Amino acid sequence: MQNIKLGKSGLEVSPICIGCMGFGDPSVGYPSWSIREEESRSVIKYAVEAGISFFDTANMYSQGTSEEIIGRALKDFTTRENIVIATKLGAPMRSGPNSFGLSRKSILTEIDYSLRRLGTDYIDLYQIHRADPFTPWEETLEALHDLVKMGKVRYLGASTMRTWQFAKALHIQKANGWTRFISMQHNYNLVAREEENEMIPLCADEGIQTLVYSPLERGLLARPWGANTVRTEAESGAAKFFEATAAADQNIVEAVGKVAEERRVSRAEISLAWLYRNPVVAAPIVGATKTSHIDAAIKALEIKLTDSEVDRLENAYTPRIDVNVKNSDPEAIVKMAATVGNNIAVPIASK
Repeated sequence: MQNIKLGKSGLEVSPICIGCMGFGDPSVGYPSWSIREEESRSVIKYAVEAGISFFDTANMYSQGTSEEIIGRALKDFTTRENIVIATKLGAPMRSGPNSFGLSRKSILTEIDYSLRRLGTDYIDLYQIHRADPFTPWEETLEALHDLVKMGKVRYLGASTMRTWQFAKALHIQKANGWTRFISMQHNYNLVAREEENEMIPLCADEGIQTLVYSPLERGLLARPWGANTVRTEAESGAAKFFEATAAADQNIVEAVGKVAEERRVSRAEISLAWLYRNPVVAAPIVGATKTSHIDAAIKALEIKLTDSEVDRLENAYTPRIDVNVKNSDPEAIVKMAATVGNNIAVPIASK
């Protein structure tokens, strides 16, 4: 598999990133549909043998067991130098003070926890899961810069925020000579294209590439309209984001099915091939819980959609709630913290 440079950096990554949220102990926390270690290891080994070198996880996935599984498996199946490990921080991990967000104290604590769970001396790409509206950007960004200077982190990335927040962070990093973000991880696919308005143009202008989570929108783009899976049943609340545009989404899903049938390939391959047309997209984050998910992602690399096919896939799109913005609102962040009983101190100005 041909590796690519991530943004303007010298970091080489595979054009497929394995999303590791589905690897973990389902009994200890989100997500409930994750697969346990033995099954996870077989998927990880298959990915490594296929030439995939890029793995993305987070400290919050299954309360850290995702990082533990990834760390043990990669140590057994490959060498550390050949693998790019990305993880994230910012979500609540424990109850009590300083266990949530992007304060200097939290950052310096969570990096050490992640390093121990992953069984490594450094993280290749350390990402903030969301912006922290309750901590000054300067405090967060200087602490992240210090991690790079300590040698605990090689590169920095961001995820899920408003475009103005990301632009502000990039400006502060540049003004202070601090290590800059090289990537943005966001929700982007055929039925969620709001990032084309501002975030993608900003990233293109700054030389930053994106990593796409939910490239198949939780499988919606990989199956016939109305079909359900274990994950859709477990995350039924996510459907509310798309209720107002259900008719348009159905037309898009049906168009994906028709193009896939004509090409005699899977729906997933067509949906991923559409993402690869955008030069700002470095890699879709494929939440593989089966080896067939990896096969589809690899095959998608070879599919070149025609302009006519792209028009058919895009024509029905209707603007909708921006999930990236919704998930980065202060109210959503406070609600997430409450899931572990963390009563965070909210500044009066933010109430």
